[in-house]
Amino acid sequence: MRVRLVQLPVPPPAALAATGNVPLAAGSLAVAAREAGLPVDIEVVPPAATDALGDARLAELCARGEPDLLGLSLYLWNTERSLHLARQVKRLSPRTRIVVGGPEVSADNPFLLGQSGFDLAMTGESEENFARLLSVLDEGGDPALAPGVAVRRPLGLGPFSPAPAAGFALSRYPSPYLAGAIPVTPSRSTYVETVRGCRSHCTFCFYPRSSSVLRTLDVSESANLVAALRDKGARQVTFLDPTFNHRPGFAELADALAAVNDDGTLSFFAEVRAEGLTAQHAKKLARAGFDKLEIGLQSVNRATLARVRRGGSPGLVAEAARMLHDAGIALLVDLIVGLPGDTGDDVARGVDFLLENGLGGEAQVFPLSLLPGTAMRATAAEDGIVFDPAPPYRVVRTATMSEEQIRAALLQAEERLGRRLDEVPRPHLVEVPSDPPDVFHVDLDTPLAPAAPGAQHVALWLEGNDLFAVRVAALRAIDARLAVDPHATLDVVLAPRREFPLDLLDRLRARLDSAPSSYASRALGWRCEDLQRRIAVVLRGEASPGWIDAVRDLAPVFRDQRMASALRDAERLGGDLPAARITSGALSADEFRELARRADPEAVCFADRAAEAAWQTEVLGYGDARG
Repeated sequence: MRVRLVQLPVPPPAALAATGNVPLAAGSLAVAAREAGLPVDIEVVPPAATDALGDARLAELCARGEPDLLGLSLYLWNTERSLHLARQVKRLSPRTRIVVGGPEVSADNPFLLGQSGFDLAMTGESEENFARLLSVLDEGGDPALAPGVAVRRPLGLGPFSPAPAAGFALSRYPSPYLAGAIPVTPSRSTYVETVRGCRSHCTFCFYPRSSSVLRTLDVSESANLVAALRDKGARQVTFLDPTFNHRPGFAELADALAAVNDDGTLSFFAEVRAEGLTAQHAKKLARAGFDKLEIGLQSVNRATLARVRRGGSPGLVAEAARMLHDAGIALLVDLIVGLPGDTGDDVARGVDFLLENGLGGEAQVFPLSLLPGTAMRATAAEDGIVFDPAPPYRVVRTATMSEEQIRAALLQAEERLGRRLDEVPRPHLVEVPSDPPDVFHVDLDTPLAPAAPGAQHVALWLEGNDLFAVRVAALRAIDARLAVDPHATLDVVLAPRREFPLDLLDRLRARLDSAPSSYASRALGWRCEDLQRRIAVVLRGEASPGWIDAVRDLAPVFRDQRMASALRDAERLGGDLPAARITSGALSADEFRELARRADPEAVCFADRAAEAAWQTEVLGYGDARG
């Protein structure tokens, strides 16, 4: 029996940015099946493929050799693309069964359960259940005999079979990294679980769904695991424990990690809570190598914190942040907009609280998501909460905040913090395509060639003498691209030789908006932006300032120019002047640093791929997708 497991990435804001995609769940399932001694050949498709390939080429890869089973790990950011992939694999390999699992698979998620494209759905922790499913399938049995499985029948998806709560020890299975199921890559975070289960009961969080009983790796097992991962090349370790400082033996583990990391090779990241955190703990964490931690404020309204069973005190968060800062640890501090009971004034007070405590630069302010399997989703109707039924399941309105008030609270938070809350979608403006192809130049004055399969993020350059005159061809080129890779991130780049009526942008936008929606197309919906399908304009000649300003109201505008020109006007780029697309060849390090110091980093792109990649990593701070 041959099995292939896939996890698709979070769509990054830029084509050359790393996704952070690590198929840990898939690797864990593969290890569990091997430990069960099943006669199964299991392959986890590596991130190098899932992060780079567009829909068509990824489907071909997944269908290659007609596997008996294709497993897809579903998260809110990849559900729709994963199901499209499943349907395409079925088309190429009809005998392949499709099974889906992950946090999206829940009896209270009609959005997923009403979809087509999969044969089996598995809910809950699945190491042992997946091994049982493989055993049943290998013996030719009914998959409904496996625990936690729903089977698609002629009349639709059946109910989930009963499944006991997972109780296996975390030491039962070796790390998928150490077992060779997934690679250790120094440029990517290496994910480690030393705890499953959570004693907190936050109603907005997925963790309590698993269990309030903690299952842990003991201190020595955890330290030995980290040491082994270090020896395999790990450099950034992310602990997935729900609350790192509330695990048994927390202080002892911090000391053990410090001993493992005595040369400072590793950097660590984890989530902590303010309750119980001391100055001594902060020093231990810093000594171990934790250079950044995430801590939840969530709200400054004590009644709201009690209502969502978060508890805690904003004052404790501020004190914990001070101690961690004193130890040299950077933070991410979460503030949720739209919690039941909160008002716009509460959000504003939360932002002010962050600023007053020196946390404005580390704040993550975001709208509430009603995740499948959470207690808050179960009581949403009686609590007066309306939310989008599709990923990311964002709150629309609550009993105390209208849709307009939620949006206003987010915009006011941006104004007070002096920055955008979301990453800026960055157009892919490099000149020469890579492999897989990520740049397509289309001359609309000549007959259109068939659209070829491409990368996960592509730029479609539409060029012509009079773009408005060939607008029908432009729409056909977009349709052809969407037909091949409908869930790829798409930058439609207009390179006009003359000014065009603004109606052209409206028509292109309407065509892009008519494509199937997804997490990526909805993620920035609150600000009326589309992360997945964007339009940019690149000027290669002269155009009137009035026309340029009018276009900039509808789409970002870049002007081709040499580095010397960009440096001359660095402070004005993206302000009273269009952004710059640097077309110079070799760039000096001094010029690069000077432009980074003076210009808005989002107002600069490069035609040269290496320069663009360097700007994204060194200036914007993105990880490098090239590894």
